[in-house]
Amino acid sequence: MAKRRIAYYLMTIPALLLFFAFHTFPALQGIFYSFTNWDGFSDGYSFVGLKNFINVFKDENVYNAYFFTFKYAIAATILINVISLLIALGLNAKIKAKNFFRSVYFLPNVLGVLIVGYIFNYLFSNAFTIWGEKLGSGFLSQNILGNPDWAWVGIVIVGVWQGIAYNTILYLAGLQTIPADLYEASSLDGASKWREFWSITFPMLAPFFTINMVLAMKGGLMIFDQIVALTGGGPGRSTQSIAHLIYTGGFTGGEFAYQSANAVIYFIVIVAISLFQIKVLQRREMDL
Repeated sequence: MAKRRIAYYLMTIPALLLFFAFHTFPALQGIFYSFTNWDGFSDGYSFVGLKNFINVFKDENVYNAYFFTFKYAIAATILINVISLLIALGLNAKIKAKNFFRSVYFLPNVLGVLIVGYIFNYLFSNAFTIWGEKLGSGFLSQNILGNPDWAWVGIVIVGVWQGIAYNTILYLAGLQTIPADLYEASSLDGASKWREFWSITFPMLAPFFTINMVLAMKGGLMIFDQIVALTGGGPGRSTQSIAHLIYTGGFTGGEFAYQSANAVIYFIVIVAISLFQIKVLQRREMDL
């Protein structure tokens, strides 16, 4: 047993040290600097207490970033879960080339987010506008990423297209855990497909629905790569997310300590939302 414990320690301690060095320690440093006025470049700094946290609540740019982030996260979470559930139901049916379609729908999850963003940036600015001109549509002939009112829709399209891949796999795994006897019994009772879905499929998928909702919302609240590849936060600041604001202000705007305070607040917000989601959705699982 002593030799086995040594082997376990040799495997876990290096991983723990690496995790602390590259994750926990930088996070603790960020919390420390949030109470200072360090700009990220100077040699010295001084403590300012809660000044940075107070100023965050007075910053109009922060409010705009929060509004866009929540708008995107809510829209993306709903669309990702609805579409991925529909796709999973189709892939779980008795169709030909099932494995081929599963690999096709999972492909977006394999591609890098920045690569997908740059590809869609080209499509929105070139291919789609040409198609719009040929169809005689004034709306389609414009690049929506350059429109302050519609740019967020383009980001939602890209985020949903890539996000449904992972959620589809989880829903598909959940569908395969449902006993076939339940569907056989319901068919004998004369239940319709719609009734089977609401009485058997959806309740049995409740744990997977909870996981997908929490993961999709968390991913939406932390959106960053799509912003960099598609709009850079523009036009103006209409598509600037909290993560993008923290990055640009902290690393290029000389606001390292200020944006560190913003990051601490946002971390608390994400944790609170995730815990609220889990509590509400798990209560729903018990009701079902």
